[in-house]
Amino acid sequence: MTDPHQYCQDKAAGSGSSFYYSFLFLPEPQRRAITALYAFCREVDDIADKCRDPTVARAKLAWWRSEVDNLYRGSPQHPVTQALVEAVRAYDLAEEHFLEILDGMEMDLDQNRYPDFKALQLYCYRVASVVGLLSATIFGYTDRKTLKYAHDLGLAFQLTNIVRDVGEDARRGRIYLPLDELARFGVSEADILQCRETDNVPRLLEFQVARARQFYTRAFAELPAVDRRAQRPGLIMAAIYRTLLDEIERAGCEKVLNQRISLTPLRKLWIAWRTWVLS
Repeated sequence: MTDPHQYCQDKAAGSGSSFYYSFLFLPEPQRRAITALYAFCREVDDIADKCRDPTVARAKLAWWRSEVDNLYRGSPQHPVTQALVEAVRAYDLAEEHFLEILDGMEMDLDQNRYPDFKALQLYCYRVASVVGLLSATIFGYTDRKTLKYAHDLGLAFQLTNIVRDVGEDARRGRIYLPLDELARFGVSEADILQCRETDNVPRLLEFQVARARQFYTRAFAELPAVDRRAQRPGLIMAAIYRTLLDEIERAGCEKVLNQRISLTPLRKLWIAWRTWVLS
């Protein structure tokens, strides 16, 4: 019989995600809860990313909707939702947030372009800001302003992911960069889809990096001092992701079209430890 928490731990560790490093210093109850949440996100995200048949993908997401219902009715079947049971009870996690994450994954099945940043923000809210709200709840807060911080930090993370994955998404036929901004910088959809490092692409991507940085700055300004210590895992994640943005800029933003720029596990661990100690 599969141990639910070990399943989630293996899912998190095997992903190589920067999120994993932000969990390492947490007390065990919080670490188990956030690891289960992350495993849920990985399970449903993999459907949108890896399932080639949209009909099958929709059926799988529909199954997860019913499984969220099972989770809140006390009869989960999947190891991830079984692991989430104690987290939902201990931290009073909202069912609607899990359903909103699934709504975001369904958006990937319905559209692969976004006309403007406002449209993109809805997607980012569902797949990232909602995760930030759930995470902040697990970490603990006393001031509700912390939820605004969590919302904007999640948005900053997703905008970072979008920049990092421009080329990878293009090879799946997806463009998450707002189309009106492509037009403003003189970049065509074909330039992105064919991963052409044209003269205008760096300016477009530098603009995206700058906006992501603005959301990090906004989020930090919104974090009440009383909750800063509790929210250190998010600050670790932010430190890792902001360093990634530095690396992208150092390499040349256009390089994300044809290579994946990342940090080594050892560097992520160093950033995580340093941030935990200094925050």
